[in-house]
Amino acid sequence: MESKVSFAVVGAFVLLLGAALVGGTLWLSSGKSFRHSYEPYVVYMGDSVAGLSPDAIVSYRGVQVGRVRRIQLAPNNGELVRLTLDIDKGTPIKQDTIAVLRTQGLTGIAHVELSGGNPSSPPLLAKPGEEYPVIPSGPSLLSSLESGVKELLDNLNKSSSSLNAVLDADNRKAFAQTLANLETVTHTLAERSQSIDTTLSSTARAMENVAKLSGELSGLVERVQASADRFDRMSANVSRASSDVADTVRGAGADVHRFAGDTLPETRALIAELRGLSASLRRFSDELESNPALLVQGKPPAKPGPGE
Repeated sequence: MESKVSFAVVGAFVLLLGAALVGGTLWLSSGKSFRHSYEPYVVYMGDSVAGLSPDAIVSYRGVQVGRVRRIQLAPNNGELVRLTLDIDKGTPIKQDTIAVLRTQGLTGIAHVELSGGNPSSPPLLAKPGEEYPVIPSGPSLLSSLESGVKELLDNLNKSSSSLNAVLDADNRKAFAQTLANLETVTHTLAERSQSIDTTLSSTARAMENVAKLSGELSGLVERVQASADRFDRMSANVSRASSDVADTVRGAGADVHRFAGDTLPETRALIAELRGLSASLRRFSDELESNPALLVQGKPPAKPGPGE
């Protein structure tokens, strides 16, 4: 006995299954299966958005927080690109948050990177007349590189122009002449290296002799100073002896007084001469200490007086 199949039931089942598949696909693609709730934001980009496509990633400090819903030119300004972003609800979008276009590696796939957002900054809200809150944009890495490369090329061109201006024909000729002179000087020094070594050795020996002479002069100055000190002590002793003799003469009587009257002037003259000799020795010692060359060169001649 053959079973009878109802094609109407089969058709209805296929239609219901197809509708369920379509509904499930739309439900999954809308994100409701993950229970995501998005908040729309707008970004105006002044740079090229090449490599950015709808559904591109929107990340906040490296964490994916949404996607790009729409890319279009700004209605009132053709130099700006309007990006509509769907960002997860609860993402801390602040008034100081900045959106920057980034490129992943060498693939050229672009995405929107959000940065900034000080915790003390108030949240970003839509201003009167705006459909969605507007996130400020910053220069992309590609545009910064282009600006840097352009500036570098401009500096290289300026440096090249300056170098060409400096290295003109006259300066190149002068530079070549300078190199030739340096080569001549180098050859001359190489040829006279032996005489230069001899001169340096003689200079070293002369310095050693000067050092020895300085030591000897220092010893001589010390001996002269010691002699002057001995003369001072001898003068003091003679003075004290003269005083003793005077005291003896005053107590000896008239005869001795007459003898003292004849002898003491000569003693005083001798003491004066000894003191003068001591002063001369001390002056000579001071001059020799300040100028040791006096022993070799002698005392310089006195300056001529007026009219001489």
